[in-house]
Amino acid sequence: MKKLFGGINLTWTKIILFAILSGVYTAIISLIPNLTYTSFNTITTTFEVWILFGILIIMNSKSPKDSALKCFIFFLISQPLVYLVQDAITNSHLFITYYRFWILWTIACIPMGYIGYYMKKDKWWGYLILFPILLMVLESYADYLSNFIFSYPYYLLITLFCALTMIIYPIYIFNNKKIRIVGTVISTLAIIVMTIVVFMNRPTYETVILCSGEEYTITEDTNAYLEDDKYGTLNIKYDEGFESYCVYSRFIKAGKTKMIIETNDGSKRIFNIDIKRSTYELDEVKND
Repeated sequence: MKKLFGGINLTWTKIILFAILSGVYTAIISLIPNLTYTSFNTITTTFEVWILFGILIIMNSKSPKDSALKCFIFFLISQPLVYLVQDAITNSHLFITYYRFWILWTIACIPMGYIGYYMKKDKWWGYLILFPILLMVLESYADYLSNFIFSYPYYLLITLFCALTMIIYPIYIFNNKKIRIVGTVISTLAIIVMTIVVFMNRPTYETVILCSGEEYTITEDTNAYLEDDKYGTLNIKYDEGFESYCVYSRFIKAGKTKMIIETNDGSKRIFNIDIKRSTYELDEVKND
């Protein structure tokens, strides 16, 4: 492990190859529908894996300038490829739509790579350089732990990845024993506290499922419920915006169950519902 954090001869050829492989891999992952709500897809949306790549580049660079340039070139190649590969395969326009956000982070890699190199000086202020990065990873840890609780067993790998990297970074970036110990203790305590906070504020997904209209008739006397209440609860409320009664959900768990809408005359309409972290799929069960 220690060789990864400073023992690699990181040539420009390796940087370019690493960037190409990272960009193409991320693009391919984003195109696989079955991976959308899993740990594998998180590389397409959040920073924690890219942070690891950046730190490995910094730790294997030979000077602040070398670190800044290699970080910049790595992200200058990898990030456009993520969108360009998708555009080539799906005929989409993601590069034009989304890369303007990533170009700002790519430019920011120049000062971040330059400053980050000074973590190698093995001083206390080096840990202060690392600390904002740890906070970013901690935020991702909280988000993905919440997703894991809601969508068990999905997001387990990325949750563990965030926790492990927070502990690994102080241990393998620094040689100073005191910095390593203090850094590890701080990361461990932060993980414990955040875990408690997330479990005390368990995730929910609240949304409007459907409203009364031409296709569905919903009144204040309508009863809506899930076949298995472990997934959450439904209730009927009048919505001022829609100017009609609607079915509101409070989901507490991802999974598949049935939603039943029962009118006051006893008739029922049954729907298959597939609940995900921030969306759902609804399909009415038709009677033959």
